[in-house]
Amino acid sequence: MTNQENQAANDEGLRRDIGFWGSAFLAFNGVVGAGIFALPETLYAQFGTFSPWLFPLFGGLILLIAVPFGKVAAHYPTSGGPVLYAAPYGPIVSFQAGWLYYVARVTALAANANVFMTYAASLWPAVGEGIGRAIGIAALCALLAFINIVGVKRAIRTLDALTLLKATPLIFMALWGIILSVGSVSFPSSLPPLSEVEVAALLTLYAFVGFENSVVPAGETANPQRTIPRGIVLTLLATVTLYFIVQLAYVGVMTPGAGGDAPLVTFGSVVAGPVGALLLTAAALFSIGGNLFATTTSTSRVTFALARDGMLPRWFSRVNESYQTPANSIIFIGAVGALLAISGSFVWLAVVSTLSRLFVYGITISRLPSLRREQGRAAHLFAHLWAGAGLIVCIWAALQSEWPAWRMLLVLTGVGLLLYALARRRRAQAA
Repeated sequence: MTNQENQAANDEGLRRDIGFWGSAFLAFNGVVGAGIFALPETLYAQFGTFSPWLFPLFGGLILLIAVPFGKVAAHYPTSGGPVLYAAPYGPIVSFQAGWLYYVARVTALAANANVFMTYAASLWPAVGEGIGRAIGIAALCALLAFINIVGVKRAIRTLDALTLLKATPLIFMALWGIILSVGSVSFPSSLPPLSEVEVAALLTLYAFVGFENSVVPAGETANPQRTIPRGIVLTLLATVTLYFIVQLAYVGVMTPGAGGDAPLVTFGSVVAGPVGALLLTAAALFSIGGNLFATTTSTSRVTFALARDGMLPRWFSRVNESYQTPANSIIFIGAVGALLAISGSFVWLAVVSTLSRLFVYGITISRLPSLRREQGRAAHLFAHLWAGAGLIVCIWAALQSEWPAWRMLLVLTGVGLLLYALARRRRAQAA
C-alpha cells in the first residue's frame, strides 16, 4: 500500500479490506442483478432469434464507456468515485455527478427489489402483492443495511458467497437448455430495424450498468489503481458471455409470450421440471440479492463522500466507531430504496436509473484527456479516442429516453440541489 493510500484511508477512518476479487465481485454484482431475470421474455418477444445478439452488441457499446471510466478511476485511490472525478469542474458539477450517481443506484436498488419480490412470491405468495409485498421490501432493505453496518469485510465475504450461489445454477441451467435445444435454435435471418433497437436501448443497457460499483469504495480497496480497472473489464467480459448463453438457451427452449412475470422460473420448469424452476428461483433470489447488497455497500459511500467534502449535511459522514463504517449513509440508502421500491415498478425505475447514470459516465469520461495534462504528460491520442467514443455512446443512449424519465430526473436533481444548498448554508454559518 502506498503512502498516499495509507493517508487517504486514515483521513477517512476506513480500512482497505477489499482485494481484487472483492472489487471484481462488487462490479459483477452491480451488473448482474435483476436484468437477466426480467428481460429474456421482453427481448424475445420483440426481437425473436436476434435477441441473444443484443447482449454482445450492447456489451461492446458499454465497454466503450467502461474502459475510459476505469482509466479515470485508476487515478483516484480514495472513496467517492464520480464526486472526485468531477471536482475539477467545480463544486456544483462535482456534487451533481455524485448525486446523479446516487439517484441512479437508489432507483436501481428499488427496481431490483421489485423483481426480487416477484421471484420470492413463487416460493411465498404472501409477498407477491399488497401489504405483504411492502413489508417484504422493507425487511429486505433493513437486512441489507444491517449487514453493511457491521463491517465491510463481512459484507464482502457475504458478497463472495452470493456470487457463487447465483452464478452456478444460472450457468448450469443455461448450458443444459442449449444442449436440449441443439438443432432447434435458428440464427436470425435478418437484422431488426435500427429504430426498434433504439427503443430497447435503455432497457438493454440497464442489464450492463453497475460496473462502477467498485470505484466508489476505492478508499477501502487495496491497490485501487490496478485492482479497479482490471476488475471492471473482467466483469463486463464475463457478463456478456453469461447473458448471451442464457438468452440463447431461452430462445431455444421457450415460445414467445410463455415466460410470464418470472420468465427464467418458467424456463427452468420447461428444461428440468420443478427442480429446474426451484434452482432458477434460488439463482434469481441470490443474484438480485447480491446486486442489492453490492449497491448498498457501494452507493452508501457516495453520500459519505459528499458529506465529507461539505456538499451534504455532516450527518451523512458519521462513521460508526465500533465497525468503522458510514452507518448513517447506509441507513439512509436502505430507507430511500425501500420507499421507491414500494411506490414504483421495475421498467420505470430501470429507465430512470440508466438515464441518470449516463450523465455520470459522460462527466467522468470527459476527464480522461485532461488527467494526463494535470500530471505533466502529453494527452495521448488514445485517451481522446476513448473519451470521444464513450461520450458518443452516452449521448446516443440518453436521447432514447422519453419525457417522463427526463422529468423525473429533473425532479430528483432539484431535490439534490436543495440538500446541497442546506449543507452550504450550515457550513457558512459554522464558519
